[in-house]
Amino acid sequence: MSDAVGEDGRSFCRINSELRSRFETLVSIMMANVSSCALCPRSGLGFCNAVLGEPGQAASEDRSWQDHRVVAPGKLIVSRNQCLPDVFVLCDGWGIRFLQMPDGRRQILSFLLPGDLFSVAMVHQERVHFFVRAVTPVQISAMARVAVQSQLAKSPTGLSALARSFAFEVETSDELAAMLGRGSAEERMAYLFLHLTKRIAARNVIRDERYPIPLRQQHIADATGLTPVHVSRTLRLLRERRIVEFSSGILEVLDPPQPGTLGSLR
Repeated sequence: MSDAVGEDGRSFCRINSELRSRFETLVSIMMANVSSCALCPRSGLGFCNAVLGEPGQAASEDRSWQDHRVVAPGKLIVSRNQCLPDVFVLCDGWGIRFLQMPDGRRQILSFLLPGDLFSVAMVHQERVHFFVRAVTPVQISAMARVAVQSQLAKSPTGLSALARSFAFEVETSDELAAMLGRGSAEERMAYLFLHLTKRIAARNVIRDERYPIPLRQQHIADATGLTPVHVSRTLRLLRERRIVEFSSGILEVLDPPQPGTLGSLR
Protein backbone atom coordinates (compact mmCIF):
# COMPACT_ATOMS: atom_id res chain seq x y z
CA MET A 1 0.00 0.00 0.00
CA SER A 2 1.35 3.44 -0.91
CA ASP A 3 1.91 6.08 1.75
CA ALA A 4 -0.89 8.61 2.35
CA VAL A 5 0.10 12.05 1.15
CA GLY A 6 -0.46 15.32 3.06
CA GLU A 7 -1.50 18.65 1.58
CA ASP A 8 2.13 19.72 1.12
CA GLY A 9 2.95 16.57 -0.85
CA ARG A 10 4.87 14.79 1.92
CA SER A 11 3.76 11.34 3.00
CA PHE A 12 2.45 10.96 6.53
CA CYS A 13 5.07 8.25 7.06
CA ARG A 14 7.79 10.76 6.21
CA ILE A 15 6.24 13.35 8.52
CA ASN A 16 6.11 10.80 11.36
CA SER A 17 9.75 9.94 10.67
CA GLU A 18 10.73 13.62 10.92
CA LEU A 19 8.82 14.01 14.21
CA ARG A 20 10.50 10.88 15.58
CA SER A 21 13.89 12.26 14.56
CA ARG A 22 13.19 15.57 16.31
CA PHE A 23 12.06 13.73 19.43
CA GLU A 24 15.23 11.60 19.45
CA THR A 25 17.33 14.76 19.13
CA LEU A 26 15.58 16.33 22.12
CA VAL A 27 16.09 13.15 24.15
CA SER A 28 19.80 13.15 23.27
CA ILE A 29 20.14 16.75 24.40
CA MET A 30 18.35 16.04 27.68
CA MET A 31 20.55 12.98 28.27
CA ALA A 32 23.57 15.21 27.73
CA ASN A 33 22.20 17.47 30.48
CA VAL A 34 21.80 20.44 28.13
CA SER A 35 18.83 22.66 28.96
CA SER A 36 16.09 22.62 26.33
CA CYS A 37 16.05 26.41 26.80
CA ALA A 38 19.13 26.42 24.54
CA LEU A 39 16.88 25.38 21.64
CA CYS A 40 13.86 27.50 22.52
CA PRO A 41 13.14 30.27 19.97
CA ARG A 42 11.63 32.39 22.76
CA SER A 43 14.44 32.03 25.31
CA GLY A 44 15.90 35.42 24.39
CA LEU A 45 12.61 37.23 24.80
CA GLY A 46 10.45 38.62 27.62
CA PHE A 47 10.33 36.98 31.02
CA CYS A 48 12.57 34.02 30.14
CA ASN A 49 15.30 36.33 28.91
CA ALA A 50 15.01 38.42 32.08
CA VAL A 51 15.48 35.37 34.31
CA LEU A 52 17.63 33.02 32.22
CA GLY A 53 19.70 35.45 30.16
CA GLU A 54 20.62 35.14 26.49
CA PRO A 55 20.04 31.78 24.72
CA GLY A 56 23.77 30.97 24.69
CA GLN A 57 23.93 31.14 28.48
CA ALA A 58 21.25 28.45 28.90
CA ALA A 59 23.55 25.76 27.56
CA SER A 60 26.48 26.56 29.86
CA GLU A 61 25.22 27.85 33.22
CA ASP A 62 24.22 25.71 36.17
CA ARG A 63 20.43 25.62 36.25
CA SER A 64 19.84 23.21 39.11
CA TRP A 65 16.94 25.46 40.19
CA GLN A 66 15.11 24.86 36.91
CA ASP A 67 13.61 21.73 35.40
CA HIS A 68 11.38 20.89 32.45
CA ARG A 69 8.28 18.71 32.50
CA VAL A 70 6.00 17.29 29.83
CA VAL A 71 2.26 17.17 30.55
CA ALA A 72 -0.35 15.21 28.59
CA PRO A 73 -3.41 16.98 27.14
CA GLY A 74 -6.28 17.38 29.58
CA LYS A 75 -4.08 16.97 32.66
CA LEU A 76 -4.27 19.44 35.53
CA ILE A 77 -0.95 21.22 36.05
CA VAL A 78 -1.80 23.58 38.91
CA SER A 79 -4.71 23.47 41.39
CA ARG A 80 -6.34 26.38 43.17
CA ASN A 81 -5.00 26.99 46.71
CA GLN A 82 -2.01 24.77 46.00
CA CYS A 83 1.24 26.02 47.56
CA LEU A 84 4.14 25.75 45.13
CA PRO A 85 7.84 26.60 45.44
CA ASP A 86 8.18 27.18 41.69
CA VAL A 87 7.29 29.72 39.02
CA PHE A 88 5.98 28.15 35.80
CA VAL A 89 6.42 29.18 32.16
CA LEU A 90 4.75 27.38 29.26
CA CYS A 91 7.45 26.35 26.76
CA ASP A 92 5.37 24.55 24.16
CA GLY A 93 1.69 23.77 23.50
CA TRP A 94 -1.50 25.42 24.77
CA GLY A 95 -2.94 25.62 28.28
CA ILE A 96 -5.83 27.31 30.06
CA ARG A 97 -5.86 29.24 33.32
CA PHE A 98 -9.31 29.21 34.93
CA LEU A 99 -11.54 29.40 37.98
CA GLN A 100 -14.25 26.86 38.70
CA MET A 101 -17.66 27.08 40.35
CA PRO A 102 -18.78 24.47 42.94
CA ASP A 103 -21.03 22.80 40.34
CA GLY A 104 -18.17 22.37 37.88
CA ARG A 105 -18.80 25.36 35.62
CA ARG A 106 -15.58 27.20 34.80
CA GLN A 107 -14.49 30.60 33.57
CA ILE A 108 -11.33 30.61 31.49
CA LEU A 109 -9.23 33.60 32.55
CA SER A 110 -6.55 33.24 29.89
CA PHE A 111 -5.15 30.94 27.25
CA LEU A 112 -1.49 30.14 27.84
CA LEU A 113 0.73 30.14 24.74
CA PRO A 114 4.45 29.32 24.40
CA GLY A 115 6.56 31.79 26.35
CA ASP A 116 3.75 32.73 28.75
CA LEU A 117 4.28 33.02 32.49
CA PHE A 118 1.34 31.25 34.17
CA SER A 119 0.74 34.39 36.23
CA VAL A 120 2.85 37.25 37.57
CA ALA A 121 1.38 36.45 40.99
CA MET A 122 3.42 33.22 41.07
CA VAL A 123 6.63 35.25 41.25
CA HIS A 124 5.60 36.60 44.66
CA GLN A 125 3.09 34.12 46.13
CA GLU A 126 3.34 30.43 47.02
CA ARG A 127 -0.42 29.88 47.01
CA VAL A 128 -2.06 30.03 43.60
CA HIS A 129 -5.63 31.29 43.23
CA PHE A 130 -6.42 29.52 39.94
CA PHE A 131 -6.25 26.22 38.07
CA VAL A 132 -4.11 25.48 35.00
CA ARG A 133 -4.86 22.60 32.63
CA ALA A 134 -3.08 21.43 29.46
CA VAL A 135 -5.17 21.73 26.29
CA THR A 136 -2.56 20.06 24.07
CA PRO A 137 0.60 18.16 25.02
CA VAL A 138 2.69 20.82 26.74
CA GLN A 139 6.18 21.35 28.01
CA ILE A 140 6.63 23.61 31.01
CA SER A 141 9.62 25.14 32.73
CA ALA A 142 9.55 25.11 36.53
CA MET A 143 11.92 27.62 38.16
CA ALA A 144 12.49 27.90 41.89
CA ARG A 145 10.79 31.09 43.11
CA VAL A 146 13.71 32.11 45.33
CA ALA A 147 16.11 31.86 42.38
CA VAL A 148 13.73 33.78 40.10
CA GLN A 149 13.41 36.60 42.63
CA SER A 150 17.19 36.70 43.02
CA GLN A 151 17.74 36.87 39.25
CA LEU A 152 15.16 39.62 38.81
CA ALA A 153 16.61 41.67 41.69
CA LYS A 154 19.96 41.80 39.86
CA SER A 155 18.53 43.15 36.65
CA PRO A 156 16.60 46.36 35.93
CA THR A 157 15.71 44.72 32.60
CA GLY A 158 14.22 41.80 34.51
CA LEU A 159 12.08 44.04 36.69
CA SER A 160 10.93 45.90 33.60
CA ALA A 161 9.93 42.63 31.90
CA LEU A 162 7.99 41.60 35.01
CA ALA A 163 6.22 44.98 35.07
CA ARG A 164 5.22 44.57 31.41
CA SER A 165 3.84 41.10 32.13
CA PHE A 166 1.85 42.49 35.05
CA ALA A 167 0.48 45.35 32.95
CA PHE A 168 -0.58 42.93 30.20
CA GLU A 169 -2.34 40.70 32.73
CA VAL A 170 -4.26 43.62 34.24
CA GLU A 171 -5.22 45.06 30.84
CA THR A 172 -6.44 41.67 29.59
CA SER A 173 -8.39 41.07 32.80
CA ASP A 174 -10.10 44.46 32.56
CA GLU A 175 -11.02 43.95 28.92
CA LEU A 176 -12.39 40.48 29.64
CA ALA A 177 -14.54 41.84 32.47
CA ALA A 178 -15.92 44.54 30.18
CA MET A 179 -16.69 42.09 27.38
CA LEU A 180 -18.35 39.54 29.66
CA GLY A 181 -20.39 42.22 31.37
CA ARG A 182 -21.48 44.27 28.36
CA GLY A 183 -20.61 42.48 25.12
CA SER A 184 -23.04 40.58 22.89
CA ALA A 185 -22.26 36.99 21.93
CA GLU A 186 -20.80 38.15 18.61
CA GLU A 187 -18.68 40.84 20.31
CA ARG A 188 -17.37 38.41 22.95
CA MET A 189 -16.33 35.86 20.34
CA ALA A 190 -14.82 38.47 18.04
CA TYR A 191 -12.83 39.86 20.98
CA LEU A 192 -11.55 36.37 21.86
CA PHE A 193 -10.49 35.63 18.28
CA LEU A 194 -8.91 39.06 17.86
CA HIS A 195 -6.96 38.63 21.10
CA LEU A 196 -5.74 35.14 20.13
CA THR A 197 -4.82 35.96 16.54
CA LYS A 198 -2.66 38.89 17.65
CA ARG A 199 -0.80 36.68 20.11
CA ILE A 200 -0.41 33.81 17.64
CA ALA A 201 0.86 36.14 14.91
CA ALA A 202 3.50 37.47 17.31
CA ARG A 203 4.86 33.91 17.70
CA ASN A 204 4.37 32.34 14.27
CA VAL A 205 4.39 33.06 10.57
CA ILE A 206 0.74 33.21 9.47
CA ARG A 207 -0.31 32.62 5.87
CA ASP A 208 -3.66 33.37 4.26
CA GLU A 209 -5.14 34.56 7.57
CA ARG A 210 -5.33 30.96 8.85
CA TYR A 211 -4.51 30.60 12.55
CA PRO A 212 -3.94 27.29 14.39
CA ILE A 213 -6.22 27.37 17.44
CA PRO A 214 -6.50 23.89 19.02
CA LEU A 215 -9.67 24.61 20.98
CA ARG A 216 -13.07 22.96 21.23
CA GLN A 217 -16.35 24.80 21.35
CA GLN A 218 -16.48 24.08 25.09
CA HIS A 219 -13.24 26.06 25.56
CA ILE A 220 -14.75 28.98 23.63
CA ALA A 221 -17.92 28.74 25.72
CA ASP A 222 -15.95 28.78 28.98
CA ALA A 223 -13.92 31.79 27.81
CA THR A 224 -16.92 33.84 26.65
CA GLY A 225 -19.50 32.92 29.28
CA LEU A 226 -21.78 31.34 26.67
CA THR A 227 -23.29 27.87 26.37
CA PRO A 228 -21.84 25.48 23.75
CA VAL A 229 -25.15 25.71 21.86
CA HIS A 230 -24.90 29.51 21.78
CA VAL A 231 -21.26 29.25 20.67
CA SER A 232 -22.25 26.96 17.79
CA ARG A 233 -25.00 29.36 16.74
CA THR A 234 -22.70 32.38 16.91
CA LEU A 235 -19.94 30.64 14.93
CA ARG A 236 -22.48 29.85 12.24
CA LEU A 237 -23.58 33.49 12.19
CA LEU A 238 -19.99 34.75 11.89
CA ARG A 239 -19.41 32.27 9.06
CA GLU A 240 -22.56 33.30 7.21
CA ARG A 241 -21.55 36.96 7.54
CA ARG A 242 -18.16 36.02 6.05
CA ILE A 243 -16.23 37.31 9.05
CA VAL A 244 -14.47 34.16 10.32
CA GLU A 245 -14.72 30.41 9.97
CA PHE A 246 -13.57 28.06 12.71
CA SER A 247 -13.19 24.38 11.89
CA SER A 248 -10.90 21.50 12.90
CA GLY A 249 -8.64 23.71 15.01
CA ILE A 250 -8.10 26.34 12.31
CA LEU A 251 -9.52 29.84 12.47
CA GLU A 252 -9.72 31.47 9.05
CA VAL A 253 -10.29 35.22 9.10
CA LEU A 254 -12.42 35.86 6.00
CA ASP A 255 -12.73 39.63 6.42
CA PRO A 256 -9.68 40.84 8.42
CA PRO A 257 -11.02 44.28 9.45
CA GLN A 258 -14.27 42.90 10.84
CA PRO A 259 -13.04 41.10 14.02
CA GLY A 260 -11.18 44.29 14.98
CA THR A 261 -14.29 46.39 14.48
CA LEU A 262 -16.66 43.97 16.22
CA GLY A 263 -14.38 42.86 19.06
CA SER A 264 -12.64 46.10 20.04
CA LEU A 265 -13.31 48.36 22.99
CA ARG A 266 -13.60 52.10 22.41
